[in-house]
Amino acid sequence: MLKKNKMITFLIFLVTFSLVNPSHSLANTAYKTFTEDGYGNYVETQTAYTVSETIFKFGDELFRQASDLKIDQNGLLYVSDTGNGRILVGTRDGELVGIIGEDVLARPNGIFISEDEKLYVADEVEAKVFVFSLEGELLSEFGRPDSILFGSSSTFVPEKVAVDRRDNIYIISRGNSNGIIQINANSGQFIGYFSPNRTVVTPLTMFRRAIFSEEQLARMIDMVPPTAHNLNIDDRGLVYTVTQGVSNEAIKKLNMAGSNIIDMNVFDPFPSSIDIGPLENIFVAGENGFIYEYTSEGNLLFVFGGRDDGRQRVGLFGKISAIVVDERGHLYALDPEKNQIQIFEPTEFTNLVHEALTLYQNGDYEASKEPWQEVIRLNSLFDFANLGLGEAYFKEENYEAALTSFRLAKYKDGYSDAFWELRNVWMRENIINLLYIALGLFILKKIVSRVERKYRIWNSFKSKMDEKYNLKLLKDLVFIKNMIRHPIDSFYSIKYENKTSILSSTIFIFLFFVLYVLEKYYSGFIFRTVEDGEFAIGTDFVMVFGVFLLVITCNYLVCTINDGEGKFQHIYSGFVYSFAPYFIIKPFVIIFSNILTFNEVYLLNFTNFFIYSWVAILIVIMIKEINDYTLKETIKIILLTMFTILIAVLLIFIVYVLVAQMLSFFVSIFNEGVYRIEHR
Repeated sequence: MLKKNKMITFLIFLVTFSLVNPSHSLANTAYKTFTEDGYGNYVETQTAYTVSETIFKFGDELFRQASDLKIDQNGLLYVSDTGNGRILVGTRDGELVGIIGEDVLARPNGIFISEDEKLYVADEVEAKVFVFSLEGELLSEFGRPDSILFGSSSTFVPEKVAVDRRDNIYIISRGNSNGIIQINANSGQFIGYFSPNRTVVTPLTMFRRAIFSEEQLARMIDMVPPTAHNLNIDDRGLVYTVTQGVSNEAIKKLNMAGSNIIDMNVFDPFPSSIDIGPLENIFVAGENGFIYEYTSEGNLLFVFGGRDDGRQRVGLFGKISAIVVDERGHLYALDPEKNQIQIFEPTEFTNLVHEALTLYQNGDYEASKEPWQEVIRLNSLFDFANLGLGEAYFKEENYEAALTSFRLAKYKDGYSDAFWELRNVWMRENIINLLYIALGLFILKKIVSRVERKYRIWNSFKSKMDEKYNLKLLKDLVFIKNMIRHPIDSFYSIKYENKTSILSSTIFIFLFFVLYVLEKYYSGFIFRTVEDGEFAIGTDFVMVFGVFLLVITCNYLVCTINDGEGKFQHIYSGFVYSFAPYFIIKPFVIIFSNILTFNEVYLLNFTNFFIYSWVAILIVIMIKEINDYTLKETIKIILLTMFTILIAVLLIFIVYVLVAQMLSFFVSIFNEGVYRIEHR
């Protein structure tokens, strides 16, 4: 959900910026270019692609509702001129080469050029896939499969089509949620369904399944998996699909078995087209006019473009229905609303990024370092360059430099691997010294213990200090160690022997806040959940103290109503002192998080689970012992406390909304008054 919200916010920002400030860009374009940093935030970068040409027609033939676009090995463009029921063939300069299928096609939606230079056309009105030669001769056609395996109720409305080297046709049929239809082009035989999308099971869906009848479930729209919107095939036979309106696997890279082999963060809710560039980079176009370039592994390099506001500015779109990439890396984006093709050329900065990426992907890590460093010099916020540089250093076993680059790239996996190697080297060089230090500390402890048993120096000092000064607060603070060994006796002492105080408990809440801040902002880089430079100490303070007071107050009120024997001071102190495991163990967790890697993450996870489980058990014991409840009554009180907390949070939220509206009302009245006074 968080990622989806960030995506929507990002797209709104881009659209708003293009409307409000259309002239500002690093290359004076009508659009801005962004990249993604290591935290998933979007930062402006140099313009990646600029528009070199715009094609409105081939010869005298205008486009009408054009829906798809492909380019052949000779550089000729094939446009699915859907509104006119034909395929137009033209050059990059806008010259008409030919017209295909004018008397055959009704509404061609998707086209594909196979390796054996045949043109496949998906026609949704004719409900067929037609096969033409590139000269326009109709070679064959494929209608609805008559196989039992296809399904009698399955629809066959071809929208998009692709063909692999084995002459297997992949067809996306509108409304057919069984998957991509596969037909062998040589025999016309239905092969089966390929890689169907999965239904997203939400808590609401689970609830419906539990209470709805089968007839009601059959009518539920969200129970049917979405159909892929578009597809493509690369030179290796891998199938790429885009699906609209989903958050998981909106873009798939499928192997022969139909398994998705890529995990990509999709930044557009309505991807419309996908193509693969000469570097195996993945280009995705969104219906809203944005173009995205990813690496072959799914890392976002650039996003640019946007929706035009009606001023017909170059580089912006009414909509994008198709995108293709030629062998030179030039992009061709088809706009069905403007009925035009915009051709984008990569800038020098993009060529530099591609050069470094090519060298790295070819295994020439040494040569890739110089272009990566040049990219960083031109834009220090281009984190992917730091990532590539770190990978190059790591391959060379220069782990210290790799660690620095991965840190700048915010790439935690690489940082963990480099730190692991550096730590191993340090351990080999210092293991003997560490053993000597450990042995020395052990001997020193034995000596101190023996001296203390013989002369009782420390005990004598404590006795004198206790006689001279009233160390009640210090004793209350030290009392927390008893919670570890004897929790039941400790709660008895809190209730009847006044072993704690409001002051000591409040001090421990401050200590909890300090540890919370240290863990949040100063844990090891790979375990930290906040970004560098992000501090919200005030919010953290309000949250920590607010949660403590809310929970303690709600529990006290519930216990008071239910004949609990504990006073507020007892419950307050008992609740805070129940966090004894947190106060004692958490500092070590914070320290060790700075020297552990992902290989030992299970140690931190187990330790944290152990801490919070122990705290939870102590809280249950506290409620039971201080209020003299049975176990059954204790569970009842805990549930009532949780319900009371929920009600309190809702009340606080309602009050907040009412106060905010009231302040907004007074501010509007004040502004209106100032306006009237100034314009008298």
